[in-house]
Amino acid sequence: MPKSNRTDLGLLALRAGTGGVLFAHGAQKLFGWFGGHGLEGTRNAMEQMGFRPGRASALASGLAEAGGGALLALGLATPAAGAAVAGTMAGAVSVHAPAGFFVTEGGYEYPAFLGFAAACLGVTGPGSHSLDHALGHRLNRPWMTAAAFAAAAAAASVVLRRRAGTLGNGPEQAAPPGAGTVSG
Repeated sequence: MPKSNRTDLGLLALRAGTGGVLFAHGAQKLFGWFGGHGLEGTRNAMEQMGFRPGRASALASGLAEAGGGALLALGLATPAAGAAVAGTMAGAVSVHAPAGFFVTEGGYEYPAFLGFAAACLGVTGPGSHSLDHALGHRLNRPWMTAAAFAAAAAAASVVLRRRAGTLGNGPEQAAPPGAGTVSG
């Protein structure tokens, strides 16, 4: 089998697997599918983790995971999908970082891997077995990759800075419990 065919099949398999896992994880947050807690339960968890407002944070992370995962699996808008997932996984890494690296100890190994895989797909592109390819790469241009990753990095930076302030270990003042939250 020629190398280009193997590469395209490998990208398809990586997109389908990574995208499927991300979609399922986001669907847990948004809809309570696959044993998840749905938007309300995720809102509460987000607030406890220092992400405020909790409902907006739950919605944003759920959409980035489910939507980004679905787009990666389909190979559609691959740079934006990869960037959105990578930015969201930066937030997940921040939650798990105090426990160390390995997931067996509650660490950040798993969200870091998902973020790296999504980022690599966003930068590399989806391959020829994708909707991006079928559409003439209208949503997969080099400038889109740079713009998507710059926007995701900026958004993740703001979210992580606000979380650090909420937790009292960052440059911003911690908000009183319940301040700035959106009721679900």
